[in-house]
Amino acid sequence: MFELSLMCPEDRIEAVSDALDALDALSVSVEDADAQTDAEQALFGEPGMPPPKDGWQRSRVVALFPSEVAAREAQQLLTVQDFFAGCQVLGVAHVPEQDWVRLTQSQFAPVDITPDFWIVPSWHELPAQAKRSIRLDPGLAFGTGTHPTTRMCLRWIARNGATEPSMGNPLGRVLDYGCGSGILAIGAAKFGAMDIDAVDIDPAAVESTALNAQANEVQLHAGLPDKVRGEYQTVLANILATPLRVLAPLLCSYVAPGGHLVLAGILDRQANELKEAYAPWLQLDVADAEDGWILMTARR
Repeated sequence: MFELSLMCPEDRIEAVSDALDALDALSVSVEDADAQTDAEQALFGEPGMPPPKDGWQRSRVVALFPSEVAAREAQQLLTVQDFFAGCQVLGVAHVPEQDWVRLTQSQFAPVDITPDFWIVPSWHELPAQAKRSIRLDPGLAFGTGTHPTTRMCLRWIARNGATEPSMGNPLGRVLDYGCGSGILAIGAAKFGAMDIDAVDIDPAAVESTALNAQANEVQLHAGLPDKVRGEYQTVLANILATPLRVLAPLLCSYVAPGGHLVLAGILDRQANELKEAYAPWLQLDVADAEDGWILMTARR
């Protein structure tokens, strides 16, 4: 396999990428040419939405081809096009064969939520100190335990759930709204919750949650949001600030008297706007913080 590397300004990225697709590139990726420097630029959008721009002002475009001949033919065809003006060929290079499965697996190590509660990929041995664990592999749905928002939610569950069988079920009925991989619902089950609903608007997330629950030998109900049933003692929602604002009246209506609302996916600078959005129903407070993200909770 060979890669053709190009340097392109922002206004040429779409045309060049489309041309590479038409030239049968196996894949086309765009990255910030100034990454890891003082000139690096953040560029991201809301999940499920297109990014605000096609690329960076100095973008490195990399296309993979099955052979060197195909890569160099693509280079020759591109460089004579009018839309290639302002672009530069960085070169054609051989990409060594790799065990991509093993390489991907090596990037995901066990994650400690507390000293004795761990998220562990299926190909890893359980850490000796892990009294509780969730077996979870990277998949189509968000939630592997590596993101601060997920870790903070799981820490809250660990602090408020049952650490011993004699404690019963302090979490009560649990709703994981926007469940993704189901990691929060599974975490609640690991800490004593018995009646758990995990819902998401994405059918792939619902399927992922059901499969992950089965792999972890826990019981829960996975489905679309219309499967929500009444009120819950614990309502978890790890989404993003914008949908959390819109969902404020709905999520608050699911919290039973004495119950907890736990929200994540919120940047620390968004705390006040979330407090204002939920003020008609519940008083939110910051309960945890990590790497610029915060966990906000309320109790009815």
